[in-house]
Amino acid sequence: MRAAIFRNGEIIVDRMPEPIPGAGQVLVKTLACGICGSDLHARQHARRMVEMARKVGRKPMDLSRDVVFGHEFCCEIVDYGPGTARKFKPGTRVCSLPALVTSQGIEGIGYSNDNIGGYAEAMLLSEPLLLEVPNGLAPEHAALTEPLAVGVHAVAKADIRGGEVPLVIGCGPVGLAVIAALKIKGLHPIVAADYSPARRALAAKLGADLVVDPKVSQPYATWAEHAQMSEAEKAARPPLQAMLPALKPALIFECVGVPGLLQQVFEGAPRDARIVVVGVCMETDRSEPMLGIMKELNVQYVLGYTPDEFAHSLRLIAEGQVDAAAMVTAEVGIDGVAKAFADLANPEAHTKIIVQPWR
Repeated sequence: MRAAIFRNGEIIVDRMPEPIPGAGQVLVKTLACGICGSDLHARQHARRMVEMARKVGRKPMDLSRDVVFGHEFCCEIVDYGPGTARKFKPGTRVCSLPALVTSQGIEGIGYSNDNIGGYAEAMLLSEPLLLEVPNGLAPEHAALTEPLAVGVHAVAKADIRGGEVPLVIGCGPVGLAVIAALKIKGLHPIVAADYSPARRALAAKLGADLVVDPKVSQPYATWAEHAQMSEAEKAARPPLQAMLPALKPALIFECVGVPGLLQQVFEGAPRDARIVVVGVCMETDRSEPMLGIMKELNVQYVLGYTPDEFAHSLRLIAEGQVDAAAMVTAEVGIDGVAKAFADLANPEAHTKIIVQPWR
């Protein structure tokens, strides 16, 4: 079969053996797979990813061997391995968490030398993790279940209590997923900031009430304008709190992941802000703890999602509660993957590119 393979630091197209399903596994035809920002990071910072995997006790990639990226996928069932219940007929479209259940435990798909990701014509999935794609949802939209689940999980981990005014910094795919999840939660106004006009337009489409160009307006000042307490809220504050600015609780989502951004958030955030770090920064960064102490900031790092959040995200897209189609800016075949990685560096050109291996 054909695949876009990460080899010697580059994405190349080559042929490889089609995988054979083992016990509890399903052979699937890959219909659509999104290119994730983490894939771009993995290509550029592969050695750093290996180092981090070792630090947290996970099996790292062997960079001397081939890796097939791709963990945002929708597939079609082809055949079953031994010991499977065969719940779905061949031809059924399915999504799955990017993981395999093995005798050695849970193994990831997409950053593994052994488990082929979605930039290949076929791959293996674990039968217990399969979710049937409902409502005739197009594969390229069902493939967005995974990135939406990241936003759903980030919002769940934010510990929303009601009354907060959210600020989303960065409107790439992760920031857009957070905006969509905040809208579903009914939290308003949602303030979003990005330098890219194209991404600001998408942020508004997916639920942001106010979009800010940081070149024109300071995001935190714009947030403060729309987070003023009502007179009744001001009057209800305890005496000592009445000495502080009369602002509603701040909920800030950092969805960029570049060095220096978290320090900027510390500087701009109001006192008692809750900060959710969703953007993946692959480089060593620095921030001033004393600034966080003086403002009593609460910082929550997030990763991935739960199986329930993943299944919920698929339903949200299938039922039309999230306009997933708005995020897709291009579709390419296997031969177009390397160029797509380069094209995604321009936020005006693309937000989410979908790989269709059989295209």
